[in-house]
Amino acid sequence: MKLIIAYIQPHRLDEVKKCLAQADVGKMSVTNSLGCGSQKGYHESYRGVSFDVNLLKKVRIEIAVNNDFVDKTVEAIIAGARTGEIGDGKIFIIELAECIRVRTGERGHDAIG
Repeated sequence: MKLIIAYIQPHRLDEVKKCLAQADVGKMSVTNSLGCGSQKGYHESYRGVSFDVNLLKKVRIEIAVNNDFVDKTVEAIIAGARTGEIGDGKIFIIELAECIRVRTGERGHDAIG
């Protein structure tokens, strides 16, 4: 079991969701986040005050999958998120020690579904 965490551009979320649905991956958590990386941010001024904006809006997607779904999930995220520009995002894959479905008490692979 793996936990896939992806940071993507907010405007690419709908396309990523479409690609995940085509790959039969429908369970995910999505949260808004702020972050900085290669994009470095931008300079802005408001009412005569200049400031640097280096925390940019991103979307964090978390998906727990069984091992046989890892590659197709990652490929779907890449297909939906890639624009070829700096800031397309990052994907992290973490070993998932345990998963428990609260409703039924199922554990492990069965709990992920």
